[in-house]
Amino acid sequence: MRAFISFFPLPPHAAATSASVRPIGKNRSMTRPVIGITAYAEQETSWGVWTLPAVLVPLAYVNAVEAAGGRAFVIPPTEDGIEETLDRLDGIVFSGGSDIEPDLYGADAHPTTLGTRPGRDRAELAMLTAALERDMPVLAICRGSQVFNVARGGDLEQHVPERVGHDGHREVPGVFSDHPVEVLPDTTLATLIGDRTDIKSHHHQGFGRIGDGLRVSARADDDTVEAIEDPSRRFALGVLWHPEEGGDLRLFEALVEQARAYRAGN
Repeated sequence: MRAFISFFPLPPHAAATSASVRPIGKNRSMTRPVIGITAYAEQETSWGVWTLPAVLVPLAYVNAVEAAGGRAFVIPPTEDGIEETLDRLDGIVFSGGSDIEPDLYGADAHPTTLGTRPGRDRAELAMLTAALERDMPVLAICRGSQVFNVARGGDLEQHVPERVGHDGHREVPGVFSDHPVEVLPDTTLATLIGDRTDIKSHHHQGFGRIGDGLRVSARADDDTVEAIEDPSRRFALGVLWHPEEGGDLRLFEALVEQARAYRAGN
């Protein structure tokens, strides 16, 4: 069972007061890099005796960011205040989640494309575009990597099993599949994890046309593209797998390192 961090609207008496809010100031340079994590927004989330709308993110993302030396900051999926939010971040993780609305990349929906969240799609496309314009370090995971590709004008393969003839990328819904990927030489990803690694996977969609300025940096044995990156940015990497679940912190450590340099203006 995956653990989640959930956020829901507080009643007026529980709202934070100005005295409880620590301002961002000159001491920021002495603190850990602040890493945003994009969140789900679900209408029915249950815990204890409650079933409420909630903004949430799997705890594994938070644990990975913190273990890599960053301070996690959960970002709700809203199109308002994007620049204000980015002003407070040093790097950002685009998390996994539901299928992306095919209208956003000019396609009709495949019968297996289900549970889309158009509001989240629009918010994350805008957030990712703005982050790349700032050259802010970006690590995009699973769905997040698909948002990355769509934001750069690419499209998606809506049901990978139709092409590869197996369900190896998501054998059992709710359980991560294990398989290796080959990392292409002369890529940022290769400098971080070497030429081959085992991954945790849970996706039925993949990359179709690769977006403008992006390059492929890893493939599965069935030739499915598993990672993309933008070599023109300081750190803009998208992986179709879930590094937060595998216990390998190298991608998160690289993100935090780049976020620290971004904060310092290097």
